[in-house]
Amino acid sequence: MKHILFLAICLLVAGSVSAQTYYYGPRHIHRRPVQRQSNDDFYQPRIGIEGGLSIANTVSSYNSNYSTNSILGFNAGIVAEIPLIYPLSFEPEVLFSQKGYQANTTDGTLTQRNDYIDVPLLAKFRLVRGFNFLVGPQLNFPVASTTTFNNGFNTSSESYYTNTSNKSYVAGVVGLSIDLNQNVDIHARYVIDLSSNEQDANSPIPSYRNQVWQFGLGIKFQ
Repeated sequence: MKHILFLAICLLVAGSVSAQTYYYGPRHIHRRPVQRQSNDDFYQPRIGIEGGLSIANTVSSYNSNYSTNSILGFNAGIVAEIPLIYPLSFEPEVLFSQKGYQANTTDGTLTQRNDYIDVPLLAKFRLVRGFNFLVGPQLNFPVASTTTFNNGFNTSSESYYTNTSNKSYVAGVVGLSIDLNQNVDIHARYVIDLSSNEQDANSPIPSYRNQVWQFGLGIKFQ
C-alpha cells in the first residue's frame, strides 16, 4: 500500500511539472551581447591648450670657442589635432615661447632673453596606442627681447631690442608625447633654428642658432 501511495505521489508531481512546462513553454535564457566599448578616438578632431617649461641655449654657428649657458623660460598656447590617415595626424600650434642664453665674459655676465610667437606645424605619428612621435617645421615670429649685463657691481638692461638681424624665423621640431588618457598628454621636444642669425660683424657675439628643450602638459577637448 505504501509503495502504491509513493508511486502515485511521484506520478502527480511529474504530471504537474510537465503541465507547467507545456503551459508556460520552455524557458529561454537571454544573454545580453557583450558590448565592447572602444576608447580609440583617433579620428576625432580636437583642440586644446598646452604649456610647460623651456630650457633655452644657443648653438654657435661659426665660433666653436664661444660657449653659452642655458636659461629657464616657459611656453604656452593653443593646439589642434586633425586626423589624416591612421597613424598620421596634423598638429598645428600657436605658442608664446621664451628663448635666449647666458654668456660669461671677462667683463661680466650677459643674459639675452627673447620672446617669440612660435607656430609649429607638426606631423604626429602614433607609434603604439598612447605613445606618439612628433616632427615638423616651426615658424618663429619675434615679439620682444631683453639684454641684461651684470659686471658684478651694476646691472644694465635694454628692452624691446628690435635689431632684425638678431632674429631667425624657421626652426625644426622633433619630440615625443605620451597620452595619459583621451584628453591629457605629457610631451618633450627639441627645437633648433634651421638658420643662424646674421649678427653684426663688429659684434663680439658670433652668429648662433637658438635651441630649446621643451617639457609640457597638454589638455585637449573633443
